[in-house]
Amino acid sequence: MIIGIGADMTDIRRIEASLERFGDRFKQRCFTEIERIRSDRKPDASWSYAKRFSAKEACAKRLGTGMRRDVYWRDMGVVNLPSGQPTLALTGHAAAHLARLTPPGHEPRIHLTLSDEHPYALAFVVIEALPATPSTITEGA
Repeated sequence: MIIGIGADMTDIRRIEASLERFGDRFKQRCFTEIERIRSDRKPDASWSYAKRFSAKEACAKRLGTGMRRDVYWRDMGVVNLPSGQPTLALTGHAAAHLARLTPPGHEPRIHLTLSDEHPYALAFVVIEALPATPSTITEGA
């Protein structure tokens, strides 16, 4: 079942200006270590940071919190599955909000797509609840 959908578009030039003006301070405040390492390797890091910024905004919208109510930028991080597909890893209060949105007996799955076409970066988030699968099967019960 779909818990919700969130979308966000960010002007890459705005992120570029923040990177130029605030540098590491901006990166440390808004992005996880994994995101910083991955983005800083790109030829134009501002594009990568803008997509990640949009992903966090889209996720916060879907959590129903926006970037308030104790959800922080680094509570949401863009990571890649082994296939390379992007998704979001939530920690802290963002993970707690997601747990409250997830129906009992279900596990959340976050689907994320990222795109860019200068001067914009786009993120689209779908949060799905799937029936929980038992992690172990007890025989003879």
